[in-house]
Amino acid sequence: MLPLSYKHLFECQHRGDIDQKVSLQNLEKLKQAFEEFERGGVRVLDMSNFRHIVKKCLGLHDINDEQIQELFMKIDYAGNGTIVWDEFCTYMQLEYMEIEESVSRSKQAALALPACIRSMCHGEPVLGIRATPDGTIVTVREEGTVYYWSSELQLKKSKTVFQQRPVNRKLKWATDFVVMPQYNKLIIATGEREIQFYELSSLEPYCQLSALETVPLRLDYCSTGPDECMILYGDAQGCVNIILITSVGDMLRLWKKLPMVENMPTIGIDGAALSPNVTHIRWKIHGDWVTQVKYSESMRAIISSSNHEPSALVIGCTRPTTNIEQTLREIREFCREGKTRKTQAGLGTPQQRPAGDQTVFSIYKGVKTFDLCKKQNLLVTGGMDRLIRMWNPYVPGKPIGYLSGHCSPIFYLSISPEDGRIFSVSMDNIIKIWDIQDQACLFTAHPKASLVHGDLSACFYSPSIKALYVATDCMALLPLRTRAQPRGRLIVSHREPVLCCGYSESFRQVVSCTEGSVVKVWDFDTGSQVFEFGGAHGVSAITCLTFDPKGRRLVTGGRDGSLKVWNFNNGQCLKIFQKESESTEVCDCTYLTVNRNTYIISVGWNRRIDIYFDSPEDPHHIQSPQPSWQDDLKYGHKEDILCVAQCPPSLLASGSYDGEIIVWNLVSGHLQCRFLTPLPTDCSHSEDVDRSASSLVFLRNRALNVDFISAACLVSSGAEGYVHFWNVLNGGKFLASFEASRLKYQVTKLAVTREEDCLYAADQAGFIFVYDIKTYALGPEQEAPKMLNYWRAHISSITCLQIVEDGHVLLTSSTDCTVRLWTVHGEFIGTFGQSESWSIHTPTSWKHPTIPYEILIDPLSMPAHSILEEEVSVSDVINSEQAEETRDPNDIKSDSSSKPRQPSLQITDTDIEEEIKSLSYPLKQGKWLRHEIFKNANKLPNHGGPKAYHTLKCFDIDDTSTICKKPDLSLAVIDPFLSSFADEGSAQS
Repeated sequence: MLPLSYKHLFECQHRGDIDQKVSLQNLEKLKQAFEEFERGGVRVLDMSNFRHIVKKCLGLHDINDEQIQELFMKIDYAGNGTIVWDEFCTYMQLEYMEIEESVSRSKQAALALPACIRSMCHGEPVLGIRATPDGTIVTVREEGTVYYWSSELQLKKSKTVFQQRPVNRKLKWATDFVVMPQYNKLIIATGEREIQFYELSSLEPYCQLSALETVPLRLDYCSTGPDECMILYGDAQGCVNIILITSVGDMLRLWKKLPMVENMPTIGIDGAALSPNVTHIRWKIHGDWVTQVKYSESMRAIISSSNHEPSALVIGCTRPTTNIEQTLREIREFCREGKTRKTQAGLGTPQQRPAGDQTVFSIYKGVKTFDLCKKQNLLVTGGMDRLIRMWNPYVPGKPIGYLSGHCSPIFYLSISPEDGRIFSVSMDNIIKIWDIQDQACLFTAHPKASLVHGDLSACFYSPSIKALYVATDCMALLPLRTRAQPRGRLIVSHREPVLCCGYSESFRQVVSCTEGSVVKVWDFDTGSQVFEFGGAHGVSAITCLTFDPKGRRLVTGGRDGSLKVWNFNNGQCLKIFQKESESTEVCDCTYLTVNRNTYIISVGWNRRIDIYFDSPEDPHHIQSPQPSWQDDLKYGHKEDILCVAQCPPSLLASGSYDGEIIVWNLVSGHLQCRFLTPLPTDCSHSEDVDRSASSLVFLRNRALNVDFISAACLVSSGAEGYVHFWNVLNGGKFLASFEASRLKYQVTKLAVTREEDCLYAADQAGFIFVYDIKTYALGPEQEAPKMLNYWRAHISSITCLQIVEDGHVLLTSSTDCTVRLWTVHGEFIGTFGQSESWSIHTPTSWKHPTIPYEILIDPLSMPAHSILEEEVSVSDVINSEQAEETRDPNDIKSDSSSKPRQPSLQITDTDIEEEIKSLSYPLKQGKWLRHEIFKNANKLPNHGGPKAYHTLKCFDIDDTSTICKKPDLSLAVIDPFLSSFADEGSAQS
């Protein structure tokens, strides 16, 4: 049976998917049932027979005939009305394979290569890499040089903290260091048996503990409570030393007043342990040097490791548990000595920790490095034998898994619990990322690719920055390469821009395709994901899609120049249509039927109308197009064709990048008429205007009615937000146009209702405008049609606009990675992929009256006001408002015809005060306008204001660093090609 994690990932909430409940035993029963029908002379099963055996063999009492019929239709993608056993098995196998691949795809991880390298001056090796709470990266070299780096490895500060010594004296050397952020201290262990404290900000000497029993090799620090801490160090004798300090601030200030030794106040460890605020505990744990020591707050235990096999890793308590005999012995010693020793008796011979107080892991060739994750209940160890062992920290007998793949000793391990991954680095500078659940390697970075060369000396993975830092003879930064994730309350349907989507009425499903060549199938009635498959066109983006006339097969077009036909319910590629010699991008495609034959028409960068004959009986998996029309070869488009629209029985229209529209006769292949998109009347820079025809739609009722032979029956998008109406039946001519996007953004998609009385226009800024065109363009030019409604549906360019569900629901998708449903009146139903499911026929389950959060906070959604555009000062606004109060109401004139106006609101004084507090006006050039008003949807009039202003207007363009520091800056309103240059200051208005 399919693994449980896969089943729940694609579980359909409104019904129990039959194909998800088929076990191996059920499969055998189904096979026997098919064979029984075959022995009876029935080689294929129709719907009624299939329903009978499914109910009989699966024994599912909670399924109905509609669910069985839906499964039958998924398998019978050609619509023949019958299926055979092989088709059933193929469907099930491919579905499970795609589900497994989609899960694997969701776990993909990689580091950005090559690494960002920062050279360092010649010197001793780097001991370690640590991070401060503010994200500063700290490194220390053996000779005592401390480096402070930014998270991007920009050097902020460096200083050698050890005092210069005479030539005849041996130089002091450091062994390890740790950050003490609560007290602004840096702790460094030295080879002269010292633990030194420095000011973290200035690196000035503060105090030191001296006369340790032996050299401290590994350090760790933990704050254990208010003004309490623990300092750990493992030494060269295999001992773990614990220094517990209470009233830490007072103790450090007291030590700072002690006599100086080499320019640093000094106290011996024995003298420090006499204080009631200091406890020194020393355990003999290992039979070799301590390689790593760490305190686990979650387990309240100390973990230490060494290369000694019998005691390779030990998890033990800090203090010994209560032992009556030991307590009596200490009381007798106290009475005899007359004082309390806070250190263990006989520091030169530390005691063994009781067996009941520790868990010992015996590991072949010992442990060089380890990491513990309480959230995953996982301990990982690595060492000289090149294996990464995974343990339950409470079960030392046997590992729960092995990760093999490194060819040299493991140097560093780190668990990322948020991602469920393990990062490992070996001595040959090979870096790997592992998946914890699958125990599989997700990514490998070799030195040739990462450019990390030299002897490895320190590593550190920062979960907050999601980056790996590696120190050799230089510093290297390898950030985790992740796709942009939604921030905060943002909900997305895909991880990359959605370039097209469509609705299958047969299955009541929505299919969306992305720039990353991923296809997702959504349940229209609930918004939940049903299925997903990737790599549909390799690494090429999917640019367009359409469904066959029966709605059971999906056709996708990609930037690789091919069309592919799919059974989209299991990811099976049924056919490939492509030209043999060309691989130019396909921009649009559509199905059409001529004389009972079905064809697929595609257009794109090859500037031709490509027609493919679609026959399920054709045995060829890869097919070439039909010969091109002669008129197309002689008189066709001279620029890339962006869109195509058809009007049965015989009309086809195509629009190109240069604004040319050609209407073709499908039966003869002749050119019927051609137009050139006009420029706006007020346009003074025609050479710079984008006049491309990016969307076409036929008014079919007019085209098929002889009463409208002189009326416009073709609508196209044009320059600067205009739409144009054309007559194509009476010789072809331009009739009318109007500005559909009041913000003058390019209209990307057009749609008309079934009755063709309303036109929906979507633009590059994500706005949707609705116009009454019932009587528009029936004759010569006339006034612009009435705008019935408008709202903002996305924060970026809209790539799909389709009216579905008998004209009551609007389907949209956008390059902002979302696919959404709206009512035709602009009520927000939901975003596909949101956690809460909806019921399409239950308005109370919709998101309405709220709207997407990112639309609320986007600058373009803000209400219009002159002060926001820095045209007037605050005093001018106040004076103008006072003048408004004294003006005679009869003198007020309406200017509502120029722009869509916001409806009046009932706003209380409390609402005004809250909005004033949450709004910061940009009174100076270069300041960012923070938009945090309208916390509730009912405070936002009509889903956002219509006033257009450039997103970068509030910035000083020369100060490009300001742009980089604003993660919530929306570049959706800028040309997509300009947005990629924003960080270099290349974005221009």
